[in-house]
Amino acid sequence: MESYKQEFIKFMIDSDVLKFGDFTLKSGRKSPFFMNAGAYVTGSQLMKLGEYYAKAIHDAYGDDFDVLFGPAYKGIPLSVATTIAYSRLFNKEIRYCSNRKEEKDHGDAGILLGSKIKDGDRVVIIEDVTTSGKSMEETVPIVRAQGDVRILGLMVSLNRMEKGKGDKSALEEIKDLYGFETNAIVSMADVVERLYNKEVEGRVIIDDELKGRIDAYYEEYGAK
Repeated sequence: MESYKQEFIKFMIDSDVLKFGDFTLKSGRKSPFFMNAGAYVTGSQLMKLGEYYAKAIHDAYGDDFDVLFGPAYKGIPLSVATTIAYSRLFNKEIRYCSNRKEEKDHGDAGILLGSKIKDGDRVVIIEDVTTSGKSMEETVPIVRAQGDVRILGLMVSLNRMEKGKGDKSALEEIKDLYGFETNAIVSMADVVERLYNKEVEGRVIIDDELKGRIDAYYEEYGAK
């Protein structure tokens, strides 16, 4: 596993973004882990988060894209932070774009924030985590409605590796439905590999008991 991915897993723990315990998800599933990207709130956290996303996007898509699109609302700070990081790390100027939930009819009118998307643009979509793919039902039509554009792919921070609407993961379902690549900075398999029975600052995050609960969760809800 690349070093930045190992660092990102620790960063999620340190930022209280990735938690372990007993959680009821929006889907009704009882999960032993939960991710809340809204817990990234400080300047240093957002700076580091943008760097991790930029490295993962560069690994997955290289420099051959023009626009980073972050769906409202959580995707807005993600796209801004990552665009800044990409410029600094890779000396590549990409543009950020996000959508409004409600279209504005005066001043800077329209549904988009940041850069406009124009014919010929190659777009990467950025999100925090995708569990059902529902947000893409709104996002993809917005992007494609801007002109003759190409969506290269989607980057999320964590692949939960669980069933979406069917037996495949939400990321696989998005790939099949829309025809573009889907990637994550890390997967839950990476998280378990990094944390199981290994000390992080003097404590073991995933011990045998928690590992058993995670395994049981994936027995029931894991993607095929």
